[in-house]
Amino acid sequence: MDIDGVLLTTKNTKPAQHSTEFIDFILDNYNCYWLTTHCHGDSKQAIKYLTPYFDRTTLNKLELVKPTIWKTLKTEAIEFATDFFWLDDYPFTSEKNILIAHNCLHKLITVNLNRRNELKRVIDVIK
Repeated sequence: MDIDGVLLTTKNTKPAQHSTEFIDFILDNYNCYWLTTHCHGDSKQAIKYLTPYFDRTTLNKLELVKPTIWKTLKTEAIEFATDFFWLDDYPFTSEKNILIAHNCLHKLITVNLNRRNELKRVIDVIK
């Protein structure tokens, strides 16, 4: 899961509409991993980045999200043999091509926070 453009808006940064409901849903139903520039092997960086935007209860929940390690492309951290969803607002074409090569493009959920109730839509997609 990405942060900017998924949990936080990219302009006038603030929590996305329905973000706490979304966080509760994904953590209750999935093993979650960070796929964000704010986490390269250490979730503490992601939590520190999110601290100004969420209350302590939500941050404690987000501490359950596991870190990933990748250098150039986020797809380096994905285990393609597993069942997964990747939530991102702006995946690179090269990352999409890697998903296509692994027959996994359908597992990419592109989030567009400019749409009303977007995180509710994402919940419906991944249920």
